[in-house]
Amino acid sequence: MPREILSVAEMVAADRAAVAGGTPTAVLMERAGEAVAQAVRARYARRPVVIWCGPGDNGGDGYVAARHLRRRGWQVVVEVAYPPSTDAARRAASRWKGETRPLSTELAAGALYIDALFGAGLSRPLEGEVARLARLCREQPLAIVAVDTPSGLHGDTGRPLGEAAFHADLTVTFHRRKRAHVLVEGRKACGEIVVADIGLRSVQDVDLFENDPRLWERRFPWPALDAHKHTRGRLKVVSGEAWNTGAARLSARGGLRIGAGAVTLLSPPSALAVNAAHLEAVMLAPFETDADLESAGEQADAVIIGPAAGVGEVTARNLAALARTGAALVVDADALTSFRRDPEELFACLDRDDVLTPHPGEFERIFPGLLAGSPERIAAAREAASQAGAVVLLKGADTVVAAPDGRAAVSLNGTPWLATAGSGDVLAGFIGGLIAQGMESFEAACAGAWIHAECGARHGPGLIAEDLPGLAPAALAELYRRR
Repeated sequence: MPREILSVAEMVAADRAAVAGGTPTAVLMERAGEAVAQAVRARYARRPVVIWCGPGDNGGDGYVAARHLRRRGWQVVVEVAYPPSTDAARRAASRWKGETRPLSTELAAGALYIDALFGAGLSRPLEGEVARLARLCREQPLAIVAVDTPSGLHGDTGRPLGEAAFHADLTVTFHRRKRAHVLVEGRKACGEIVVADIGLRSVQDVDLFENDPRLWERRFPWPALDAHKHTRGRLKVVSGEAWNTGAARLSARGGLRIGAGAVTLLSPPSALAVNAAHLEAVMLAPFETDADLESAGEQADAVIIGPAAGVGEVTARNLAALARTGAALVVDADALTSFRRDPEELFACLDRDDVLTPHPGEFERIFPGLLAGSPERIAAAREAASQAGAVVLLKGADTVVAAPDGRAAVSLNGTPWLATAGSGDVLAGFIGGLIAQGMESFEAACAGAWIHAECGARHGPGLIAEDLPGLAPAALAELYRRR
């Protein structure tokens, strides 16, 4: 089953549902604190531990973790920032029989610190000694484990609520990741993230998911026993002029590697010779006018337009012609920028089977002010998909895929090695190739993004875009074995 990503409100609802179903908060707290202790013991050699406890249930988790670590022979001190303020936290504090002292800003380099001050539900900036401690921690190389989220982060955006926030090497959260755990700013503050099962049930009607194979692998378009190239999908890619052809070839090769049975590069006459010199299994066909493109698109299941296509009215007309064919469109790069003066003209050409693949700069051109004005990237991508009436893939270290019906997914396997010219062209090819094979567009965009990142991680340093299509077979073979 795909794993949901929860908002703070949804996590609160899951907790309340568990309590209403007969599991007391004290029991959930005991499970959470024990999970923190287990994660610490699994990852760190025994050393002195200082646990900072706040007033709420996050602090209660800290008292429980202290008890379990002490029981295992660890030297533990609890430092109290505020007295416990909830019944469950007071109960947990009363069961802690070890050393307790006020919160201190005197830090020891060899100790392990556990931040159980405030969890994902914090809604105001850190204050007083807690804020001072957070600032001091950023100046010293300390080992810090956070309970739920590092204190001072907003649980829905991953951004600091004020000037001071903690950063952790390890964050232990419960039941499901929250948005702060998947958006890049929060992920950087959280370090390694462990999701512990404390016996909660899934929340109903959640439509935000981790983008990994559990979300789409059951509908991945593996070929049937009697498959041939014409049943595996027809993908076409629009090339730029003679001096701008490499990006489209990268897309075409990506589509071929991901499994499309027949891939054709549609080339202006001036670029035929240079494209022919570089193509083998990818076919080549000329076009001169938007009418020619429309005719070619009628023989395709999916068409990619944008990679080095040229910015301007010609590309805008070409996209409009392809939109009349019924083929699903993957709209990237120059094809997006060509509509920067009138995004509504682009949206009028699209339907829910089409996919837009902007990086943040292109996103701003087509959806001006939306990214800056949204609380976070998930909300921005969802609103963009609603405005465009198409799937939107907002690229980044935390790539977000959003559908017009509200579904969204966030990639967790992003890698900085993909930050290289042409990488996005291959991604467009992966997505177009999957759509051509009959995969639903939202799932194709999710699968393409995950496989793309997996390829980048497999290669690592020194990656260039030309490497990516050749890395796809190993990633696909692993998926095939998992069926």
